[in-house]
Amino acid sequence: MFKTVRPSSSLHSAVVILELIYHATVRSIRQQHGNAIVALGINILTVIIMVIAFYLFFTVLGIKSVKLRGDFLLFMMSGIFLYITHIKALGAVVGSEGPASPMMQHAPMNTAITISSAALGSLYIQTLSLIIVLFVYHVGFKPITIYQPAYAYGMVLVAWFTGVGAGLVLLALKPWFPTFVKLFTTIYQRANMIASGKMFVVNMLPPTMYKMFAWNPLFHNIDQARGYVFINYFPHKTSLMYPIYIGICLVMLGLIGEFYTRRHASLSWSARR
Repeated sequence: MFKTVRPSSSLHSAVVILELIYHATVRSIRQQHGNAIVALGINILTVIIMVIAFYLFFTVLGIKSVKLRGDFLLFMMSGIFLYITHIKALGAVVGSEGPASPMMQHAPMNTAITISSAALGSLYIQTLSLIIVLFVYHVGFKPITIYQPAYAYGMVLVAWFTGVGAGLVLLALKPWFPTFVKLFTTIYQRANMIASGKMFVVNMLPPTMYKMFAWNPLFHNIDQARGYVFINYFPHKTSLMYPIYIGICLVMLGLIGEFYTRRHASLSWSARR
């Protein structure tokens, strides 16, 4: 009853960790709603509402008249999907259970498993939502063609990866500055509604306006993704490697900060709150 089961080999240890990540991922998905289908439906509804809102916004302002060689709704969805994937990954990692969580009392549970499961759960939901929305639009409304679908999905993974990196940094800071992290996360998610550049054709932006958004890896990410979605669009002003390098730097900083924070974990962190 009180015997501790230890892995007999490195392979056994890897299998145990992967199994824990799988179950923790399922748990993180079911946390959104008791019914997994309802949780997926809520995310799909969020995407649809954003697409409709931006479509009406473009129509009212007359921006829809800009000549784009491709489906206009697909142009909007290519930006909205990457934006939602990025902020959902960030929010999932920031909201994952830390070293002082009661769940950490159950060996061999650790923060690496909770962070991985939160990130993978977010990617799973966003990927399913993307496939379902595009399938329904293609079958029910208008046939669409994606120039290089594998590379376009690769850009979705880059948006997810940079979101995970930013979330790791904020997660490491969260026990020390909880109010700041909560406020910054909200501001960052809201600011990226505009700063991500999902509403703009980057090749048509003037230099002064381009400089306002060039710092944002998601801005480069979305523009590069549109180069793989549309056969007649080639991104001239953005970089493919910039968001990847930023994501790697953020993940490294986040892992270092999380390791330091974990070593100083204490149940008294939240005693005052």
